[in-house]
Amino acid sequence: MLFTEILNQNADFQRLYRGGAFCSLGSALIYVKPNGLPCNRLGITAGKKIGNAVKRNRAKRIIRAAYAAAEPQLPIGLDIVVVARSTLPGQSANVLTEAFCTRGVKHCTGVSSGEIPCTPNQKHRSSSGKRPAGKQA
Repeated sequence: MLFTEILNQNADFQRLYRGGAFCSLGSALIYVKPNGLPCNRLGITAGKKIGNAVKRNRAKRIIRAAYAAAEPQLPIGLDIVVVARSTLPGQSANVLTEAFCTRGVKHCTGVSSGEIPCTPNQKHRSSSGKRPAGKQA
């Protein structure tokens, strides 16, 4: 990959899950956030819900191929995490590649230019252990 490094630190993944702008590519989710570096950093997640090791590795190969096809169109200076969904290993690689080259590139460009804000994700926000006021037991 031309302008890409591997993203493999758990803290970086958590930072993207909490504060990155996300978009659905059908059989995958993409989280994007500017990193201020002269390169992109890519992380891939394929959890056990995907299936056995063969299916998870196939999902990761499909994601890498889709990213490699879209990389020349992507802006530089982004952290990108792609999360595989359970339908990914069973479908053709062309489906994700097409989605990444259209919706994914548009989403990454929007985040890079500031059109799409990176706001904290409420689903992954860490809580203080307190319940909201109306939800007392």
